[in-house]
Amino acid sequence: MLALVFVYPLALVVQQSFQPDSGGTSLQPYADVFASTAFREALWTTVWIAVASTLGCLVLGFVLALITAFVPFPGARIVARFVDVFLTFPSFLITLALLFIYGTTGIVGSFQFLTTPWGVLLAEVTYFTPFVVRPLLAAFSQLDTAQLEAASSLGARPLRIVRRVILPEALPALAAGGSLVLVLCLNEFGIVLFTGAKGVTTLPMLVYSKAILESDYPGACVVAVVNVLISVGLYGLYRVVSRRAGA
Repeated sequence: MLALVFVYPLALVVQQSFQPDSGGTSLQPYADVFASTAFREALWTTVWIAVASTLGCLVLGFVLALITAFVPFPGARIVARFVDVFLTFPSFLITLALLFIYGTTGIVGSFQFLTTPWGVLLAEVTYFTPFVVRPLLAAFSQLDTAQLEAASSLGARPLRIVRRVILPEALPALAAGGSLVLVLCLNEFGIVLFTGAKGVTTLPMLVYSKAILESDYPGACVVAVVNVLISVGLYGLYRVVSRRAGA
């Protein structure tokens, strides 16, 4: 079943990437794609947006998890449950919600915020932050509160407690959540498409452009193979980090 559903279609994509339109089997499609400016720009755009989004998710997720886990307020448990529900939302739904605020007819539409790379970053950070919050909440739930009480009784201020006690315990969960977010951001298609950001072409968008708009199927398959290789490599890193973190 796995071979029919996944391996066989993937094998067809790899096979097509070695078959130029002129016929035969060669590395010419790879040479053409690697030599193109569009591919290099898409690769760079994909990497920097994914890295920037991951860093934003790590910072925001850590702050939100701290507040939810250690700052008593009414509805904290509901917020924690909502994080689990939020993980099931499709990415385009978040982008659609942001369009009502930053779109051309939105509340602050005159700024045209979503049509810039910063709009893509905002949408990705908004959508993927719960993927960092969830493992952090699980890690914080296992933290011995006696350590926090001891540090507080010895006169440590909240920021120092966070830096010296909580952060070291959170590092494995941060690494696991950050690795997962990085993989997801590298493959994100719906957010970039729905924002309509000008000049923002990622590898998934380039695959769509070559296959649907240009009918360059060998080129699209080459870009797809590169994207898959990067994703599989990062997923392997995520599995290693998750195994060591116990997440």
